[in-house]
Amino acid sequence: MAGLRTSKYIVTDVKTDLKLPSHRSEAEKKMDGTGGMPTRVMWLDSDVVSGAFYSECVWIWPHCASERPAAGEHTHPFEEVITFFGTNFEDPHDLCGEVELWLDGEKHVMTKSFLAYIPAGMKHCPLIVRRVDRPIFHFTVGPGQQYA
Repeated sequence: MAGLRTSKYIVTDVKTDLKLPSHRSEAEKKMDGTGGMPTRVMWLDSDVVSGAFYSECVWIWPHCASERPAAGEHTHPFEEVITFFGTNFEDPHDLCGEVELWLDGEKHVMTKSFLAYIPAGMKHCPLIVRRVDRPIFHFTVGPGQQYA
């Protein structure tokens, strides 16, 4: 692929100098120190690919379950889509765990694979991954060029 003019649009590594906003960085610091961190696989923003929108891909492992929020309540000036997909290939709707997501002050407890649309300016989170029976794939995307 090297040398192809469109190679700059393909991302294969996580952004090395990633700086998360406080509602994310503080939550990640508070997660237990037993290796309970999810694996961030990819990150896209306009620093990674000029003009790109924000996107993040994460694997959440069984040892990542916690009663502590993975993200605190916050808003964005852009829409966001938050997704969680289970890995039960016999039943792709099975989340293989339990995720608590707050939207505009309302608590949602999810046990099915889901996609949540967050309008610009809507308060959302905390986000708590309470149970992980099998790996869960988490993906977010928003048209903002930076996650803020």
